[in-house]
Formats: sequence, structure tokens, C-alpha cells
Amino acid sequence: MSVDTKRVGNVEIITINRPEARNAIDGPTSTAIGEALDAIENDDDVWVVVLTGAGDKAFCAGMDLKAFASGQVGEIVGAKGGFANIATRDFPKPIIAAINGAAFAGGCEIMLSCDLVVASEHATFGIPEVKRGLIAGGGGLIRLPRRLPLSVALELALTGDPIDATRAYNLGLVNKVVPHEQLMEAALELAQKIAENAPLAVRASKKVMYGSLGKDEKEGWAISNEAFGKIFASPDAMEGAIAFAEKRKPNWALH
Repeated sequence: MSVDTKRVGNVEIITINRPEARNAIDGPTSTAIGEALDAIENDDDVWVVVLTGAGDKAFCAGMDLKAFASGQVGEIVGAKGGFANIATRDFPKPIIAAINGAAFAGGCEIMLSCDLVVASEHATFGIPEVKRGLIAGGGGLIRLPRRLPLSVALELALTGDPIDATRAYNLGLVNKVVPHEQLMEAALELAQKIAENAPLAVRASKKVMYGSLGKDEKEGWAISNEAFGKIFASPDAMEGAIAFAEKRKPNWALH
């Protein structure tokens, strides 16, 4: 299988498992990622996702050029979720990228499709498409300027040169850098911290933050107030208050 899944509590781990191809995305891999995310989106028992790559060389090297040449481009970039079935997907649950090595080209864009990033010390990030006469068409040119200072995003896009995990962390692109042997432990620790919270509130918080990007404050308030009204009336809101008063852990409804 080119994609493996594993459940740990309310966390689902998706592993791109093509280490012999630096976890590059071919048609079957793109389809498998899409199927996994579709299943998770409709599974009330999964509250957080961790996405990683097999091995210690590459998180993902982007599009598999051999697969592209063999006519698989439709499966790779034309699926409902865009590149790798994730780049344009409006996914409601938090996704943590556990970067186990190089995240280049489409691999970097898959990482940018995730919400949080934990990286191995030897991880690297880049969009080298200009070196091949192309542009980063899987969202890198859109998302990097939102996650980095514009001058740094331009540096990455125009030189095609990568940055290492330390610089990525210092710039705020990465949430945490750890030794490689601690990568999954750290990613799962972060995922489980999120999964301790009310799932509806977590998803609403993500939706408001992304939805208000680029909006003026009035529009942002409208988005926030709509979400607050729904969450305030939810069973989880009452359970949170009661659990606090009774000094116990809340028992969230499965949503």
C-alpha cells in the first residue's frame, strides 16, 4: 500500500509509504490520501489527523515525474482535493504535518495544506519549481506569503533554494523541531493535546481563523459571532461548564 493509516485514540495517522520514491505522489497515492481523508471527515471518532512520510529521507518529494509521464496527472492533480487530494481540500478537522525529511515542491505544498507542523531536526523545506522552468502550482505561492514574511516567501519562490528546520522554526513556519527519533511522539503529543478539547469548538476555531483571513474586522466579527452562537448552544459548551464546576475532565459528545 502507498498509504498507511493507524488509529491512536481519537487521532488518525496517515503515512505516505513510498520511501523508495522519496514518498513522491503518483496516481494511486493521491487517490489513497483522498480516500483516507474522506473516511476521516465522516468518522466522528477521529478528531485530529497526523500526516507523515515513511523513512527518514523525505516527507514527500512532490509529484512523481514517472507517473506524470505515464499519464497519471489527472489522478495526481485533478482530484476533488487538488494536488495529492489535499491541496485545495476544505478539511474541517486539524491536520498536523510530521515532517520526517525533505518537503520539496509538492511535498512542501502538502505541508502547507496542514494546520500545524512538527519537524525532524534534519527536515528541509523548499519550492524549487523555478529551477525546472515551472511554478509551484499546488498552493505554495498562495500559502507561503501567509505563513512567512513576504520577503522570505519570495526568496523561496524565486531562488528555489530550500531552508532548514531551524530557520523554518525561527520564521514561524514550523511549530516544533525535535530529533528524528522523537518526531512521531512529539506530533502525537500535540495531536492529543488538541483531542483533549471539545471537537466542535476546535473545528469552529479553525474555521473562524481561516475564514477571517484577509477580511476586515467587521467581516471577521460576523464570522466569529455566527460560530460562537452555534457553539454556545452545543452540548459540549454545557458539558465544559459542568465539568469545570465538578473539577473533572469533560466527556465530550462524539461529533
